[in-house]
Amino acid sequence: MSKKQVLILCTGNSCRSQMAEGLINARLGNQYQAYSAGTKPSGYVHPKAIQVMAELDIDLSQNESQNLEIFKGQYFDYAITVCGSAKETCPVWLGESGEVVHIGFDDPADATGTDEEITAEFRRVRDEITEQVLGFLSEK
Repeated sequence: MSKKQVLILCTGNSCRSQMAEGLINARLGNQYQAYSAGTKPSGYVHPKAIQVMAELDIDLSQNESQNLEIFKGQYFDYAITVCGSAKETCPVWLGESGEVVHIGFDDPADATGTDEEITAEFRRVRDEITEQVLGFLSEK
């Protein structure tokens, strides 16, 4: 049985979509192959995203922020947008694939406060992604 293909889409491809990709591949990798991309990629993976995922033994340190266009023409069973901006600018060609789903999360990169408060926000969003995105795919 081949793995179902999942594309996680956000704007910058530096936090939420990267964490979702890592979680899916680590926790549901026997069923799914996940990729992530951004509509306007930031060009980096946020250090805090790398840090909070490492706490779960998931290594994002070699990941790269990618432009959605590199996936044009590829089939995905699911395309999941994780931010409102990506949902609004989701390209029409993704609809030619499988199901396009929006599961939105706050952007932890917008967090302010002390280092510990910002890290806590990244953990909160990571845990929400774990619950909601993995929960959605587990039910499929």
